Amino acid sequence: MGRRVVITGLGALTPIGEDVSSFWTNLKKGTSGAAPITKFDTDKFKAKFACELKSYDPTLFFDRKEVRKYDLFSQYALVSVEEAVKDASINFENINKTRAGVIWGSGNGGIQTFQDQMMEFCSGDGTPRFTPYFIPRILVDIASGIISIKYGLQGVNFCPVSACATSNTALIEAFNYIKWDKADLIISGGSEAAINESAIGGFSSARALSTNNDDPQGASKPFDVDRDGFVMGEGAGALIIEEYEHAKKRGAKIYAEIVGGGMAADAYHLTGTHPEGDGAVLGMEEAMREAGINSSDIDYINMHATSTPLGDKSELIAAKRVFGENSEVSISATKSMTGHLLGAAGAIEAIACVKSVQHDFVPPTINTKNIEPDFANMFDFPLGKGRQKTIQYAMSNTFGFGGHIASLIIKKIQD
Repeated sequence: MGRRVVITGLGALTPIGEDVSSFWTNLKKGTSGAAPITKFDTDKFKAKFACELKSYDPTLFFDRKEVRKYDLFSQYALVSVEEAVKDASINFENINKTRAGVIWGSGNGGIQTFQDQMMEFCSGDGTPRFTPYFIPRILVDIASGIISIKYGLQGVNFCPVSACATSNTALIEAFNYIKWDKADLIISGGSEAAINESAIGGFSSARALSTNNDDPQGASKPFDVDRDGFVMGEGAGALIIEEYEHAKKRGAKIYAEIVGGGMAADAYHLTGTHPEGDGAVLGMEEAMREAGINSSDIDYINMHATSTPLGDKSELIAAKRVFGENSEVSISATKSMTGHLLGAAGAIEAIACVKSVQHDFVPPTINTKNIEPDFANMFDFPLGKGRQKTIQYAMSNTFGFGGHIASLIIKKIQD
């Protein structure tokens, strides 16, 4: 058995709250972050709405030079990490920085920078006038590097990329590195800034986005028979992952414990999940095997459930295979409120699971009225309104294009 791994700090920058407290408050209330897109003219786009950050202003966090240096996804990362570091009360001068690192993910990296610079180049006379920050701004791994540099952390430092499973993969990797005694503390999570012409246009062409432009706040309805696609989101989630004795020694507060992580592959389709949920089953079962628990021990699952017609159904099929019929497990999809943050989704959903375990509360799935009939009576679905429930173990599922699967299990802390 490896070393115990705990969570000692949280930071969130989301469409329904730009810090952890407001994020959790709005999750409990069932608040939607969807609204018409303000970042660009959507007149010719099929999907005209998204879950944007509502009041983000880079000048509140960075000087003018830093704003030029960092793409939005890196800015989002730094802001959420700063909250998590403060929350964890870490004095980096008092820890071994060679045993502290960063594992940070993003699905698209600096897609905004890439789009802006290429559009400027293509609209000119062919003379390349790229900013000298072009390459470091677009690199998917650069946020991990910037965080490491800011805090002087010399331990493990890398960026896993597994599409929409990315930040869950990052958290599982952080869990593993600490469990294997390769680190004592790791800053982990993910960030995404993909509400722009390229991403919205691309996902629209893939028929992945909802086009319910008349009702943005009601558009994301996971499991509903009338769902028509996901709503794009943006932001970041940061978690301080730490070895239990290391955390206790420095007097840190401990939110919860990570006890299992399962990664697998559908090995089926470029963008679609396996219709029978094969990869999801493997991921969930591996996470429970590592945690040393049975399916009956899981009290709550934060489902990947993006509100796509095929994806939601395959995940429900996988849940049936793992948990059986008439299971008492509670299931909700917080993407109905936050939208889909792509590579950052797993991080903010892990935070939701941490808070659920801490406060014994299951957040609701909003907008959903008519659940797929084959599953409507199979699980506990808190629709529209969350509920109190003792939660010992929470599971967070994330899946990504390419068949990537990552399932994380969080446990209520026990000394």
